[in-house]
Formats: sequence, C-alpha cells, structure tokens
Amino acid sequence: MKKLLTLAVAGALVATVAGCGNKTETPAASTAPAASTGAAATTAPAAGKKPTIGVAIYKFDDTFMSGVRAAIADAAKDKANVDIVDSQNSQPTQNDKVDLFITKKVNALAINAVDRTAAGVIIDKAKTANIPVVFLNREPLDTDMKKWDKVYYVGAKAEQSGTMEGQLLVDYFKAHPEADKNKDGKIQYVMLKGEPGHQDAELRTKFSIQAITDSGMGVEKVAEDTAMWDRVKGQEKMAAFLASSESKIEAVLANNDDMALGAIEALKAKGYFKDNKFLPVVGVDATAPALQALSDGTLLGTVLNDAKNQGAATTSVATALANGLVPSKETTGYDITDGKYVWISYKKITKANMNEAK
Repeated sequence: MKKLLTLAVAGALVATVAGCGNKTETPAASTAPAASTGAAATTAPAAGKKPTIGVAIYKFDDTFMSGVRAAIADAAKDKANVDIVDSQNSQPTQNDKVDLFITKKVNALAINAVDRTAAGVIIDKAKTANIPVVFLNREPLDTDMKKWDKVYYVGAKAEQSGTMEGQLLVDYFKAHPEADKNKDGKIQYVMLKGEPGHQDAELRTKFSIQAITDSGMGVEKVAEDTAMWDRVKGQEKMAAFLASSESKIEAVLANNDDMALGAIEALKAKGYFKDNKFLPVVGVDATAPALQALSDGTLLGTVLNDAKNQGAATTSVATALANGLVPSKETTGYDITDGKYVWISYKKITKANMNEAK
C-alpha cells in the first residue's frame, strides 16, 4: 500500500511538471511571430491537408453578411475547409459556437462578432487554445486587438461610407435645387440608424452629416431613430416620420441598404416615385436588392461595401494564420495595416455606375 501511494505521488509530480511546462510555452508563443514559433505549427494542418476554419456570422439573415458568407465559401474552395455557423444575433450563442470550434480543433477562427465589445472573451478562448482569430466587419475595441499577436481584423472604415453618403446627397441637391422644398439653403433630413453603439452606425451617422456641412451646404435634422439594420423596422420608422413631419422632409439617410429599402416602401405607400413625386434616399452596402432599387429609380444612391473582398480577405488571412504563416501582402494578397488590419475601400454607387457594384 505504501509503495502504491509513493508511485501515485510521483506520478502526480510528473504530471504537474509537464503541465507547468506547457503553460510556460504558451505565453512565449503569443508574443513571437506566428511563422517562427513551434506553437504556431501545432495549429497548422497535417502536410498535404487543407486547414479548417471555423466561421461564426452574427446572423445569417443579414443581407450584407449573406454576401460576405458566400464570398468566404467561394474564396475557400481551393484554400481551406470552412465550417460556417449562424450565431443567431446572440453573443452567448456565438461564444458556444467558438467553444465547439475549439473542441473540434479547427486551425483558425473567423468571427463576425454579435457584440464587438465581447471580442475580448473570444480572443481569450482562442489564445488559450492557440487558435488564431480573424474578426470581420465588426471591429473589436483597440484594447482587445492588442491582446494577442494572432488577432486580425478585416473590414472597411465606417467614416468613409458616411462621408460618401453625405456627398451623394450634396451632389443631388446641387444638381436639383428644386429638391430644397422650402428654399432655405438647407437639407432637411431624417436618419435611420443601425444598432445603437455599433461603430458603423455611429460613424456613418456622424460623417454623412459632416460631409454635407463640409460642402458648405446647410443641414437640419427633422427626425432620427434606430431601425436595427432591418428593412421592416426601417419601413415602420419611416412611416412614423411621414405621419408626423412629411412636409418638412427633403431627404432620407440610412446607415444601410435594408433600412433604406424599408424607407422606400413607406414612401411608396404615400405616393412617392410616381407622377414626379420624389424624395432622395441613400444607403450603404450596394446589395442586390439595393441595385435593383437604383435601376428602378427609387434609391438615389448607395455606397459599395465590398462583400466579395471582405470575404476573400478574411479567408486569405485566416488561411495564412492556419498554415502557420504571418499575414502579409505576399501571403494574403492584401495590404496589412499596423500589422493587424485589412481595410477594404468603399465606393459611391449611383444608377450611372451600378454595373461596377454588380
């Protein structure tokens, strides 16, 4: 009995030493370039096999993210196996999906966060498992991005899209002075915002108005409300704006195309877009339904949020990381800014150049 107890204690000591050894290796791997550490190699696939990337989208029924999702799947065909899941607009659900990916020992993660402020939790999970992570479309906080050298972000600068939205309205009002219905030299507008606190919603709202004032034109807000990126909610909010202030409204700004299309439906119900009754509406994303509205003449303009390149860049960066490489222009085909960011540029789209968005 004494001999057995001695053996058990010795075994426990060996296990403890081994465990401590593993723990001391992990921080060292997190501060060194991915391609040069032994730890990076442990996440890479076996020779001759494509890596597996676990992809979590914030919700599948978002029109723009559906395009990004398709682009990821298309770009991955010859590079990686992708397991794409729906987080159902729930951060706890997304955290569970990440846990499952880690259990499956995927080689990299690509995360479209439900809540950008919760990215730190996902980074901690990924770092502990030594699985590189690429966030897309919803930018984590700067402090979270600095937590680990194997965290990257692919997206577009929201302030650029907001500026372009404002410029679309400025161009229209300069070409159509009759759009200033009360002749006061100001654009009286209503704003449909996305998710409260979301950086895209806040920055698109701010910079679209700033672009108008920077042009020298006056601007005045008639009403503003959140429609949560949703077409039906956009229609409901616009109907409310029209019921209370129709005679004052000269333009509609929406943080995305779905809300802009909802606003158009509400305007149609009031007789707009026929018999020379028109109200300029602008959005962001250049989705297929928005391009159809441009063609129909109901949407004034949108801003191309390049789903194809966001998806392709996400796949390229995640694949490089999964293969133990440091993402760079050479390994991904995209410029890496500040060692962590891939920025995809926006572009103004009107009926005149809509084929570029297609």
